[in-house]
Amino acid sequence: MPSLKTIQAPIATELKKVNRVIRQALSSDVRMLNLILRYVMRSKGKQMRPTLVLLSAKMVGEVSEATYRAATLIELMHTATLIHDDVIDNADTRRGFLTLHKIWKSKLAVLIGDYLLSRGLLLAVNEDDFNTLRIVSTAVKEMSEGELLQIEKSKKLDITEKTYFDIIRKKTASLLASCSSAGARSAGADDDTVKQLWDFGEAVGIAFQIKDDILDYEGNHTGKKTGNDIREKKITLPLLYAFTQVEKNEKRKIFKLLRQKHKTQEIVDAVIEFVHQNGGIEYADKIMAQYTQKALRLLEPFKNASVYPQMVELVQFVTTRNK
Repeated sequence: MPSLKTIQAPIATELKKVNRVIRQALSSDVRMLNLILRYVMRSKGKQMRPTLVLLSAKMVGEVSEATYRAATLIELMHTATLIHDDVIDNADTRRGFLTLHKIWKSKLAVLIGDYLLSRGLLLAVNEDDFNTLRIVSTAVKEMSEGELLQIEKSKKLDITEKTYFDIIRKKTASLLASCSSAGARSAGADDDTVKQLWDFGEAVGIAFQIKDDILDYEGNHTGKKTGNDIREKKITLPLLYAFTQVEKNEKRKIFKLLRQKHKTQEIVDAVIEFVHQNGGIEYADKIMAQYTQKALRLLEPFKNASVYPQMVELVQFVTTRNK
């Protein structure tokens, strides 16, 4: 399986500069703000999004100052959405650390998320990076619509496969699409190339989300099946397909379990077993492979680029990871 470290090797120096730009963008005279921001940025995670911005720029041209700003804006925006998501979900931890609202309360956490987004936007505005702003603003709109659509459907439990793909295209894939297209635009790519790399990022993002949905039923690197989607009444692709394989009475039984307000581990395990018995994992794997192949086809025109192998490995990493 490809490792993120080898994928990031050709852009290691550039990633370090992105981190410097992030630190500069977040500098403040307010002592408490600096304290909280240091806590927020203590863990950079995988940095997959800045990696995609930088690799996309290198694939079509050269990394520029505009590339660093694009990577910074997207990373700050992504971090802001994670903070807000943690408040909405009342999550206890993120990447092994207590979430912000568990330490400093929800009001302050929401304000910090807003601050991160505003700093990223100002960084782009001050340098007239309006093409980047247009791309990222489109992604933010899509992400908000996707989240709201998912909340609506989780209440009614009336999701279809078409709606599922609409949700993940908006909620997850649009952000990765903004990474690849903004990276290309920052390196001077023309409109057709920017559009192609948006489509590439979108395909990668859809594959990424399907993999997440599979892991919720199949287990992560510890072998533990989380079942978080079941607890939150999120009907994802593995479960959607399993529903198509059974009679209405059996489907109703599973719906009854999903509607339980407080789901025991036995309920979660029963839904997981239902998905496994009815081919939900195999079907989701097949669809994920189709989007993986689509992403790789969209990369083919760039096969002479120096970072083309790393882009291919990034696609493979997304679909073979175990967490």
